[in-house]
Amino acid sequence: MEKNIEKTDRSAFWAKFLKMLKGELGLILILVILMVVFSVISPFFFNSRNLLNVTRQVSITLIVAIGMTFVILTGEIDLSVGSSAALVGVATAAVLTATGSIFIAMIAGLAMGIGIGLTNGVLTVYGRVQSFIVTLAMMGIARGVALVWTGGKPISRLPVNFGIMGAGYLGPVPVSTIIAAGVFALAFFVLNKTKHGIYVKSIGANKEAARLSAIPVKKYRVLAFAISGLTSALGGILITSRLLSAQPNAAEGLEMNVIAAVILGGASLSGGVGTVLGTLLGAMVIGVIDNGMNLVGVSSFFQQIVKGVIILVAVLAKRSD
Repeated sequence: MEKNIEKTDRSAFWAKFLKMLKGELGLILILVILMVVFSVISPFFFNSRNLLNVTRQVSITLIVAIGMTFVILTGEIDLSVGSSAALVGVATAAVLTATGSIFIAMIAGLAMGIGIGLTNGVLTVYGRVQSFIVTLAMMGIARGVALVWTGGKPISRLPVNFGIMGAGYLGPVPVSTIIAAGVFALAFFVLNKTKHGIYVKSIGANKEAARLSAIPVKKYRVLAFAISGLTSALGGILITSRLLSAQPNAAEGLEMNVIAAVILGGASLSGGVGTVLGTLLGAMVIGVIDNGMNLVGVSSFFQQIVKGVIILVAVLAKRSD
C-alpha cells in the first residue's frame, strides 16, 4: 500500500515537473541555453551594451504581443497588428508635421489604433465574422491606406525630440524598454489582480458559461481588440520615433513575431490559456534568436524559416498537453 502511494506521489511529481518545463520555467531554460550558445559563438553577444540592445529590439514586439495576448485569451486572433502599426505611424507623422505638437500627434495615433481595434471587434462580435477573416481584411486595408496616404514614400524630417521614445536612453537603459516594462506591468496587474482579467480568461475558456455567469461577453471581446489596436498603435509610434520617419511599409512581418511570442509563451489559440509573463519570455526568446543570428551573420530569409518552425513546434507541443 505504501509503495503504491509512493509510486503515485513520484508520478505526480514528474508530471508536475514536465508541466513546468513546458511552461514558463521551460522558456527560462531555453532562454539561458540560447544565451550561452550565442555567447560562445559570438564574443559580442554577452556584453551589457548588446543585451540592452536586445531589450530595445524586443520592446516593440512585446508591447504589441501583450495586446495580442488579450485577443488570443478570448479565443480570437488579430492579423492586422503590423499594418495598423504602419498606418498609425504615418498618421502620427502627418499630424506632427501639420501641428508641430508631439502630444496631439500621439493622441491622434493612439486614437486611430483604438478605432481600428474597435472596428475589428465590432465586425467580429456583432457582425459574426471570424476574426481571422476580419483582421486579414483589415491588414490589407490599413497597409493600403498607409501607401495611398504617402504615395509609397516616407514622411521624414520629424522633430528630433520625437525620437527620444524610440531611440533615446534614460541612463544606460533604452526609453522604449522602460515603456515596454510599464505596459507589461499594467497588463500583468489587469490580468492577474482584477476581475477584468478573470473575465477575459473565462470568455476564452467557455463563452456560454461566461455568459450564464453574467459576464458581458460581447463587451469584453470587443475590448480585447481595442487593447490590441492600442498596443499596435503604441508600437507604430515607437517605430516612427526610432526612425524619425514614417514608413508605409514599416512593421511588415510584425504579426509573425507577435503571434510567435504569444504562442511560444504558452497561450492557446482556442482561448482561455496564456499569461503576459509567458508572452514576455516568448518575446525574449524570439529577440535573442534574432540578435544572435544577426551577430553570427545568418541570412534574414533563413530567420523567417526559423520563426515559422518555432510557431509550428509551439503549437504542436500545446496540442500534446
